[in-house]
Formats: sequence, C-alpha cells, structure tokens
Amino acid sequence: MQQSTEVMRDGVMSVGEGTRIFPDVEACIDCGGCVVACKRTWDVPRNEQRISIATMLEGQEAAAGLGNSEAIQQGESPGETSVPMQCYHCENAPCVSVCPTDSLIKTDGDFVNVRDDLCIGCQYCLSACPFGAPQFPEAGDGVASAALGTGGTMDKCTMCEERQEIGKGPACAEECATDAILVGTPGEISDELERRGSGSFFNEQALQVVFGEESSDIA
Repeated sequence: MQQSTEVMRDGVMSVGEGTRIFPDVEACIDCGGCVVACKRTWDVPRNEQRISIATMLEGQEAAAGLGNSEAIQQGESPGETSVPMQCYHCENAPCVSVCPTDSLIKTDGDFVNVRDDLCIGCQYCLSACPFGAPQFPEAGDGVASAALGTGGTMDKCTMCEERQEIGKGPACAEECATDAILVGTPGEISDELERRGSGSFFNEQALQVVFGEESSDIA
C-alpha cells in the first residue's frame, strides 16, 4: 500500500495494494460527477459506463429520524437511496470463481482484472456479480449470444489501477463532491464510516463478498 504525496480528498485515505473501494450511501447525492470523471479519464464512450448511480425506493420517505444505513439495520425503510455501483474488486470475487477461461484474475495488488485476450463473452461473470459490474458493450441481444460466446469482451471499472500506481486515487473518488466513494483499507473505510456516523447499506452476505474475513470490521 502506498500513500500519495498529494493532498487527497477525505474519501481517499490510501491507495495501492490492499485497498478497497466502497460507497457511503449517506453522502451520495446522485450528482453523476463520478460517472463523468470516469468517462473523461478513460475515454469511456457515451453509451457505456463503468460506474453508475442506482436509485432505490425512488420517491419514498425514510423512517423518521433514521439514516439510510441505520434504517436498514433496524428493519425500517431507508427511503430513496442513491448507491454508486461499480466493480468493488471483491476479496471473494464471484466473477473470478465462475470465469471458465481465467480471463478474470485477482492480482497480487488485490485488483480484479480482465485479460481481454481470454474473454469469450459468455457473460457468466455478469450472472455471478451481485453488483452488476461486468459490462458487455459489444454484446448481441438475447440469451443465444451469451450461450454461443458472442457477448463481446467484458469491460468494467478498473479502480483506476494505473492512477493508484503513481499515488493517485480513482478518478470517481477524487472528484466526488461529497466524498461518497471511499478508498482505503477495510479498517480505514470502517473508521471513516464510523467517524461520519454512517454505516453499510449492504447486507452481511454482500460484505462478505467485498471484504472477506474483514467484513466484520465494516459497520
């Protein structure tokens, strides 16, 4: 893990090996800044995206006096909630487990990478990922395209690995106006969520996928 020599935003606590990326849904305002930052940094075409904002329970009010995550923990409705959705480079990445060609790999630096030359477009990873991260921009329509391996090459968030190698945070996190995208070790993310009085919007199963044994550290 390396620390940047530059001044980072509050959401980016450390970069490099051993870090994770995770949303603070209490802070997300659905401004779309992260989507724009990603597209601009990596020249992502207009009709494609590696990060999106999922709006859940649109128009509904939260339980009185409770934040989104707190309401979930108490079995109450969190009301309208915006969640930055991207590849979280999971510790127990199901996409890696189901890939029949080993196109998806977990690197020594804890990034989940796609080896384009091995991807056959079967879309098993899309079925396995609980966060909808894998994208197939060249895919044809219908089940047959996936069954015949004509889904095109998979694309997804890279967590800006190249930026992290030079001590910078992911573009989406660096440019998030409300620091709703957290980057750091599981411990740093847990401490920051606690400092903010936020919690995880995800259930225990999802946290196990993202953080593995360290999922218990996340509030």
